[in-house]
Amino acid sequence: MKLNFELVPDSCWYSNLRSILSPAQWDVVRREAYARAGGRCMICGAPTRRLEAHERWEYDERNAVQKLADVVAICKSCHEVIHIGRTQLTGGEERASEHFMKVNGCTYAEYRKALGEANEAHRRRNLVPEWKLDLSYLKKFT
Repeated sequence: MKLNFELVPDSCWYSNLRSILSPAQWDVVRREAYARAGGRCMICGAPTRRLEAHERWEYDERNAVQKLADVVAICKSCHEVIHIGRTQLTGGEERASEHFMKVNGCTYAEYRKALGEANEAHRRRNLVPEWKLDLSYLKKFT
């Protein structure tokens, strides 16, 4: 699927690049993603005047490594899908589910299946007591 849920392990909540980098460093990273996007969401392709920077993480559960894989520029609608847990808390799940189905060309049943799989991965990742952070992605900015 083009658009998927990215549920961050609970122990990693509120820890993001903006909290690790200086404001100037974060600006360099996010602006590079915006430049790559060329005014379009890097997931759904919709043209937008307001892109949001999103950190893509990979998880090596065996070695307890959370690795920054990319920073992408996306539209608000895709960002709401990716962070579906937060979106559900703010009452936007119906809008997010419709966007998920439109972007992926899938049914509501497929949406629910993908959400269940994401929740299962989240449950597994929460079993890891502490994640080591791999920020090697940022080397290209130095």
